[in-house]
Amino acid sequence: MSQIDVYNIQNEKVGTLDLKDEIFNIEPNMDVLYRYVDMQLTNKRAGTASTKTRSEVRGGGRKPWPQKHLGRARAGSIRSPLFRHGGVAFGPKPREFHKDLNKKMKRLALKSALSIRYKENNLIVLDDVKFEKPRTKDVKNILGKFGMESKKVLFLLPYNQEPYENFKLSARNLPKVKVIIADNPGQNKKNVDGLNVFDLINNEKIVLTKEMVNKIEEVIG
Repeated sequence: MSQIDVYNIQNEKVGTLDLKDEIFNIEPNMDVLYRYVDMQLTNKRAGTASTKTRSEVRGGGRKPWPQKHLGRARAGSIRSPLFRHGGVAFGPKPREFHKDLNKKMKRLALKSALSIRYKENNLIVLDDVKFEKPRTKDVKNILGKFGMESKKVLFLLPYNQEPYENFKLSARNLPKVKVIIADNPGQNKKNVDGLNVFDLINNEKIVLTKEMVNKIEEVIG
């Protein structure tokens, strides 16, 4: 079983935490990682691009000129794709972009992403980061204590009876900081809503609380 140091917000070591090797220290499966990220980005596409065909463009009911005797090419409608303001021949139409993966592949992708960050020493565990009131300066102080001012940082926090809303409000003005409160209130089913591979890969530093680590091990272990 692997271990990781636990720090307070002053970057002082306050203990250690055991990590399950089957979650945080596996051999990453790069193929499944790619499939998961591809699925996420594909499912974000709106699919609302739309153009009008010649049957949908307004006008063009009358034949613009006689078929013969003018020396011009034959034309039946000024709304043909050949004409200005005509329809579009092979333009996009609304469609649904959707991909999916089975649960085993999703869990393997999450484990692979967490393992990559752990092996890179880019996984940081804090005892807690609750704020009494929103204050961006306090988040900047945490980033400075850990030397992460210029890095993209993801904070993964659990939902509980005292949610981390003040911390989330404090960090929302920092462009390189993202906060995910990775649980939905009022749900009895086991899940970690918000935890996803793209954010784990897209951010260099991943900061979790002890409670969040326990939640991850409980759900995807």
